[in-house]
Amino acid sequence: MKNKNIVIYLGILVFGLLLGYFFFGNSSDNTTHNHSEIAEKNQLWTCSMHPQIMKSEPGDCPICGMDLIPAENSAEGLMADQFKLTENAIALANIQTSIVGNIQTEGNAILLSGKVVENEEENAVQVSYFSGRIERLNINSTGENIRKGQLLATIYSPELFAAQQELITAASLKESQPKLYKAVRSKLKLWKLSETQINQIENSGKVKEKFPVYATVSGTVVEKFVTEGASIKQGQPLFKIANLHTVWANFDVYENQIDLFKKGQEISITTNSNKEIKAKVDFIDPVLDTKTRTVKLRVVLDNKNGEFKPGMFVQGKIKGINSNKEEVVSIPSSAVLWTGKRSVVYVKPNENESVFEMRIITLGNKIGNNYEVISGLKNGEIIVTNGTFTIDAAAQLQGKKSMMNRKGGKVITGHENHLGMQENTVTVKNNSRVTARIKVSNVFQNQLKIVFNDYIEMKDNLVDEKTDKVIMASKNLLQNLSKVDMKLLKENDAHSHWMTLQKDIKSTTNAISKTADIIIQRNHFKELSSNLINAIQIFGINKKVYVEFCPMANSNQGAYWLSKEEKVINPYFGEAMLTCGEVKQIIE
Repeated sequence: MKNKNIVIYLGILVFGLLLGYFFFGNSSDNTTHNHSEIAEKNQLWTCSMHPQIMKSEPGDCPICGMDLIPAENSAEGLMADQFKLTENAIALANIQTSIVGNIQTEGNAILLSGKVVENEEENAVQVSYFSGRIERLNINSTGENIRKGQLLATIYSPELFAAQQELITAASLKESQPKLYKAVRSKLKLWKLSETQINQIENSGKVKEKFPVYATVSGTVVEKFVTEGASIKQGQPLFKIANLHTVWANFDVYENQIDLFKKGQEISITTNSNKEIKAKVDFIDPVLDTKTRTVKLRVVLDNKNGEFKPGMFVQGKIKGINSNKEEVVSIPSSAVLWTGKRSVVYVKPNENESVFEMRIITLGNKIGNNYEVISGLKNGEIIVTNGTFTIDAAAQLQGKKSMMNRKGGKVITGHENHLGMQENTVTVKNNSRVTARIKVSNVFQNQLKIVFNDYIEMKDNLVDEKTDKVIMASKNLLQNLSKVDMKLLKENDAHSHWMTLQKDIKSTTNAISKTADIIIQRNHFKELSSNLINAIQIFGINKKVYVEFCPMANSNQGAYWLSKEEKVINPYFGEAMLTCGEVKQIIE
């Protein structure tokens, strides 16, 4: 009986275990499976060569064409609108940050940001004292140091040639006509010929066809106004020469801070290399710049050792100032993105973490290259000042708030239906990117189309490796680029986009026009293509355009170019690899 009861109890126990396993045994596996599904659903994909690229699903890198790999999930503990980039991505994208503020207080001192410029009082312009043609130019570039009396150029001058003949004739008549003789010598002295030069012509009885021009001052050539072979007129500038033994440090002071400064105040100047120099305020401009609402505060710096270079940024600190005035908040214009009436910046909340978030701000007056911020930022905050578009693209790809996506949300990919986008969206096929189109007039688009046609001519000549025709096409592009009328753009964001793109297009095209080296031309063409692709995506040219890509160009990092046709003809390799590449976008 006892054994029978034991068997019954054991049977009940086994039945209970089996029942429990039936109801709860798979819960652990299901939970694990669900976590895996969630992780897979939220998985982002990046490029091993370009980690700033983040996609919601696998595919090709839009820069180099390599297969994307799973990205590590590093967004734990972040706010909903924050996103994180790796240090490697920040370095590759050349993202730079700055602390907000121009005039800041530090205890009983006030801090000023300034810039080193040439001492205008020490500048001189070397001119030609007679008309003629430059046969030889001995100064080839700016930045060269020259000394007084150094040979700068050799000039052929018909009028100087005739004046020398007059001197030789007058020298033979100096006994009978001394006034004529003196008048001819005085005429040559007015053309800055020395007594020695005049005597050499008179004693030799020979006329010099080519005459030397010597430097009248010592210094550094900061501007070059002529080229070899150019015709010049009397008094025409040849070079601007600066004596950099002393330089100025200019600081912008806002109008509500003017009464805090006076001439003779001691100021401590600090360079980026952390070298500190004591100096005094030499000059405060009595006239307010009505555009920037600032006045210039100037300090003269001893520069005999050449430590200060014009263009160098410096910081000034003036002690013993207690300011109860409200600090002016200003930021560089490169930090601002515009979309309609909104102004957007990207803030780095923690100095020690590579986390960013979008911030909408209200701008005031433009002050030089800076904007006054009325609301949205305060002095001391860290913002992105270089690579802002890259940061915004990263925000869009990670589904965060961005310039074109106020609310954040799902990442847009090329596999989604674009019909839900706004009417001003560019139709882009075969690519994982959607770019917002700014509405502009047909006249503006037609002007941009002319620039595009010059670009295509340049591309075709790069394919054929005709460097002289590449130069000709680049000069045509520069000429037509200058004819694109920015006044046709009505919106502020259109203005800002075009100003940035026009500057970059001009810079790269100008570089192409100055070299006959096909390798250098192709290297600059890569940058030109990138900028023109952005311009056509943003403004359009009422024409179907193909964006093509070669993964082997640019030292195997890949490079894009534009084409009128779908057929791939590679401008980066020409006949060597004529058909290397593929169509990545079709901009309708």
